[in-house]
Amino acid sequence: MLHFLKALQTSVLAKVAGLFFLTLLLCIPLAEIDSINNARGESQREAAQELAATYASSQTMIGPLLLVPYVERWMEPLRDAQGKVIGQEQRSKEMVHAVFPDKLHIEGSMTPQERYRGIFKIPFYTLNATLTGGFTAFDPKVLPHSENDSKIEFKAPFIAFNVSDLRGLDGSPALVMGGEALRFKQRVPGLADNAWFADGIHAPVTGAALAAWQANTPLTFEMKLGLVGQDTLAIAPIADDTTAHLTSPWAHPSFGGRFLAAQRNVTPQGFDAQWRISSLVTSAREQVRAGLSGRVDGNDAAAVATASSARPQRNLGPLQTFDVSLAQPINVYSMSTRAGKYGMLFIGLVLMAAFMFELFRKLRLHPIQYGLVGLSIALFFLLLLALSEKFAFWIAYAAAASASVALLAVYFSAVLGGCKRGLSFGAFIALLYGALYGLLASESNALLLGALLIFGMLATLMLVTRKVDWYALSRRAEPTAPVAQGA
Repeated sequence: MLHFLKALQTSVLAKVAGLFFLTLLLCIPLAEIDSINNARGESQREAAQELAATYASSQTMIGPLLLVPYVERWMEPLRDAQGKVIGQEQRSKEMVHAVFPDKLHIEGSMTPQERYRGIFKIPFYTLNATLTGGFTAFDPKVLPHSENDSKIEFKAPFIAFNVSDLRGLDGSPALVMGGEALRFKQRVPGLADNAWFADGIHAPVTGAALAAWQANTPLTFEMKLGLVGQDTLAIAPIADDTTAHLTSPWAHPSFGGRFLAAQRNVTPQGFDAQWRISSLVTSAREQVRAGLSGRVDGNDAAAVATASSARPQRNLGPLQTFDVSLAQPINVYSMSTRAGKYGMLFIGLVLMAAFMFELFRKLRLHPIQYGLVGLSIALFFLLLLALSEKFAFWIAYAAAASASVALLAVYFSAVLGGCKRGLSFGAFIALLYGALYGLLASESNALLLGALLIFGMLATLMLVTRKVDWYALSRRAEPTAPVAQGA
């Protein structure tokens, strides 16, 4: 051990090897800090899930569409045990025919709000929207008969509407159809209890709207909707032509789903986005039909089906929607994780700078001093994580970096034997922290900036040491001055 410590004092190669080992050793506290960061990020996700369970979750909106329940009746031969026809037996089954709007326009604004679960802040929104559109005149002849010589008896139609979390409805939607105000009720009748669409709401078509429907005339509608959701709003384009115009003061939207916005304008004051989607490019209608299933209703019902069940359903996959999310501009845990990925490089650069001071100023730094310097850099990432939970990320970063720079400047003023040397070393550390923040702030150019930083540091080291006689330094048994004098 004594031989190894003496080698660290006299051999440049041994000192470099020792610093490399120390850098690897300091990866342990960096890994622990990263583990803490991941745990906090998981706690944030759990907080979001708890709020979704107790308040409202992300919303997927489907509708409105018109459902026409009907009964198909037919006669079947009644046979005895020998198979001989002894009469006729009436059979029937309940069916539901879905009528989708020919036009649907959604005009809405998303007002952001934030809710807290402990220290975690979760984004929500309140959607205030007006849905307008219409249904073409209904032709009963379009309904296919699933049985020979059957007769179809129509029941009163109703409007169906569904969102993925009905707790988010801000009051009852106000629907006017054909000049008649319709009132929504719970659930969607005529569907099986296990049908996902059955959990929606429905409004029976009555009065002037029913008379217009029975007269086979087109119907227009207007629906006022208030809806609260967490983070994301998804809308299924079920009309022949679906258009939407959404605005919000949220300046950091994320557009997703199957269809991106045709036009969007994002400014620091918010976003303005428009969608135009034709039924020719989406299978949302087929997916909604597949989500409808009949329900036995009556003693004479012998079968349960939907109007589309006569043909086989292919695997339609997830519901096709167009989405907009109120993304958080800075996720402190993802930013802290990204910063931590540069931790080993950061420690290596600081230790390299300290070694350069020792080498060219003919000083003697103990391995414990190198270790303390490395731990102070590792502590920066823990301090950044803790402060970013309480303050804006840039404030937390500035505070953690300032504390780290001040500590190292004071420490190296004593270790290097002069305030100027300590301040110059602190300036170097501040430059590194500034470069790291540039990497974090410019996510799209992080790889380029990181590569340029590493190249620049290596180029500086090579240029500074290009005339150094490393063998002569290695043969030097003792530094000429055991303790550095003033700067």
